[in-house]
Amino acid sequence: MTLRGSALLARADVVVYDALVNADLLRLAPPSAEVIYGGKRAQNHAIPQENLNQLLVEKARQGKTVVRLKGGDPYIFGRGGEEAEELAQAGIPFEVVPGISSIVAAANYAGIPITHRDVCSSFTVITGHEDPTKGSTQIDWATFAKMPGTKIVLMGVERIQLIAAELIQNGLSKETPVAMVRWGTTGRQESIEGTLETIPDLAIARKFAAPAVTIIGEVVRYRSRLNWFEKRSLFGQRIVVTRTREQASEFARQLAERGAEVLEIPTIRIEAPTEKLPVVEAIAGIGSYDWLVFTSPNGVSQFFQYFYAAFPDIRAIGGVRIAAVGPATTAKIEEQHLKVDVMPPEYVTSQVAKAIHAHENVENLRLLLIRAQIANPDLPKQLEELGGIVDDVAFYQTVPETEDRNGAAQRLLEEGAHWLTFTSSSTVENFHARFDLPALLRKFPGARTASIGPETSKALRSLGVTVDIEAKPHTIEGLINAVETALRDRSLNPG
Repeated sequence: MTLRGSALLARADVVVYDALVNADLLRLAPPSAEVIYGGKRAQNHAIPQENLNQLLVEKARQGKTVVRLKGGDPYIFGRGGEEAEELAQAGIPFEVVPGISSIVAAANYAGIPITHRDVCSSFTVITGHEDPTKGSTQIDWATFAKMPGTKIVLMGVERIQLIAAELIQNGLSKETPVAMVRWGTTGRQESIEGTLETIPDLAIARKFAAPAVTIIGEVVRYRSRLNWFEKRSLFGQRIVVTRTREQASEFARQLAERGAEVLEIPTIRIEAPTEKLPVVEAIAGIGSYDWLVFTSPNGVSQFFQYFYAAFPDIRAIGGVRIAAVGPATTAKIEEQHLKVDVMPPEYVTSQVAKAIHAHENVENLRLLLIRAQIANPDLPKQLEELGGIVDDVAFYQTVPETEDRNGAAQRLLEEGAHWLTFTSSSTVENFHARFDLPALLRKFPGARTASIGPETSKALRSLGVTVDIEAKPHTIEGLINAVETALRDRSLNPG
C-alpha cells in the first residue's frame, strides 16, 4: 500500500473493502470506522455492483470520509472506473490512489521478473475473466500468441485449459514455461510451474483455485534462482496470534516477514480496573515506595497513563527502584527513559522476588506491584515472606475480545491453522472461552500449540491440551525461534 493510501485509510469513517484485499490492512483504519465487506468472487457478490456504487454515494452524502479499498490497482480490471464514474455523476468529490497491481507483485513474490534484458523487453496483460454479458470474446488469441515478451493472464484459473489450448493452436510452443501464483504477496501464496502443455493438468491435480495470476514466457525460468519469498523460514505456515490488538502488530509483523500467514485473533483487550481508588492512592503516594514492580508491558502502559494524568514531570517518580519481569516489559519502561534495576535471568513472575532480594534486602521496604486485576498471588506472598511491605494494585483488567474485524476468526473455524500461539494465561483462557480449544484441536488435529512460558503452559495443560513447544527465553523472539526450530527439526527428521 502506498503512503497516501495508508494516510487516507487512517482517517476513514467508512471502509468498503474487496475480497482480494489483504485483511491485515484493516488494522490501519480507526477502531471507530464502519467496515463493510463488498467482495465479489465469481458469481458470489456480497453487494451487487449497482448497490455498491450507490452505497459509496450515500455514505459520502452523509458527510463521511469513505475509503473504497480494492486489491491491486483500482483501474486495472478492478471496476474502479465504473465506481468513479458513479461518484462523478452524483457530484461527489473523490480521489483515486494508484496501487501495486498483482501483474508485477505476484510475479515478483514468486521469483519471476516479468521483463529481463536477456530474454524479453515487453509484457502483455489480458483478463481471463471477461464480462459474461458481452456474448463473445474480445481477445484476439492469434495476436496475443504472437506478441513478443511475457504474457500475463489475470483471473484465468478456471479457463487455463482453454487459454493454453488457444495459445498452442495459434503458434506458441507447448514447451513455453508457465507459472501460476495464487494469493500473491501474502502468507497464503501458492505457486505451480509447468509448460503450456502441462499446466492445465497440474492445476487440476493441485486443485489450484482463484485468485491467481498466470505468467507465460521465458522469464519463468528465473524462478529457480530468484524465488526469495517462498524460501523464508515460516512460509506456508498459518499462525494464530492471540495477543491484544495493540500488542499483536509487532508479533504479526515479525511472523509475516518470515513468510507466515498470520491470523490476528485478539482474545483479550485492556480496560480500566473495576476499583480505581487503589490506583489513585498508589499514584498519589508514589514517592513513598522503594520499588515499582512491573510484570507485563500492559502494566507499564497503564501505569504511565495514570501517572502522567497526575504528574506532568517524570521526575515526580522520585528515587524509586524498578523491577521488570522480562525484556519486553523492560523495553516498555525504557521508552520513558527510565533504567530497570532488576530483571530476573528467567523471565517469569515467580523469579522476580528472588531477583529483587538478591539486589537488596527488602525487609521493611515498600513495594508497589503494578499488575492485572486477576494475577498469580505467589509474587506478593513471596515478597511479604521476605519482609517487604507490599501494595498489590490492579492497574488494568483483561476482558474477552470477541470482534472479528478482519475475518480471521471465521477463517480459523473454517480452515484451521498450523500453529496457535499464546503469550499469557489470559490469552489461553479467553481463547478457550471463545473457541473451545480442545474441541478446535480435535477438529484440526494438525494444529500445534506454542507457549511463551511456564504460566502460559500451565494454563494450557489445565485444559488437557498438550504444549507442543515452549519459548526459551520466554519472549516473543524466543517464541518465534521455537517455531522455526520445530519446523527445522521436523524437516530434518520427518518421521
